[in-house]
Amino acid sequence: MRIGYARVSTDEQNLDLQRQALEADGCENIFEDRVSGAAVKRPALDRALAAMQAGDVLVVWKLDRLGRDLRHLVNLIHDLTARGIGFKVLEGHGAEIDTTTANGRLIFGIFAALAEFERELIRERTRAGMQAARRRGVHLGRPPKLTAHQVEHARELIAGGKSRGEVAALLGVAPKTLWRALNGLGEA
Repeated sequence: MRIGYARVSTDEQNLDLQRQALEADGCENIFEDRVSGAAVKRPALDRALAAMQAGDVLVVWKLDRLGRDLRHLVNLIHDLTARGIGFKVLEGHGAEIDTTTANGRLIFGIFAALAEFERELIRERTRAGMQAARRRGVHLGRPPKLTAHQVEHARELIAGGKSRGEVAALLGVAPKTLWRALNGLGEA
């Protein structure tokens, strides 16, 4: 069974062009969303995916109607493939994708490789940025819960006979947080 998915971003936009193209391709059921492309929740897409079974094909008018970004698209199509469901794009960029054919699977493989490459570039840039920040003396991560003054005050209170639990409660932190701060470990 061919199942169509159509999406527009606003109520003012019209689904007719997408609906006609999906019907012309033989889609028996068409699920429609009126949500932004950046929206995480797409109720009609969720219903379409839940309705699909092995051997079905999910058809979209254009690739950008389905995914928020390349990684989301690749993950979604991988999930469909794992369930034995095909995927086809009718128009525009990505119209070469039809995972029910060898050529379409090749094109999708290229898209998947590009998505992986993009993820790796982001990781490398993030690591390089963090290393540069550390060299400049920038503290990365969450700010410490206790200041150096508070840690010193905690040492004095403990030396004066207070338990670590009492001191932690007085400072408004967990005993483990106080222990880490006193021992100079990680985030305090």
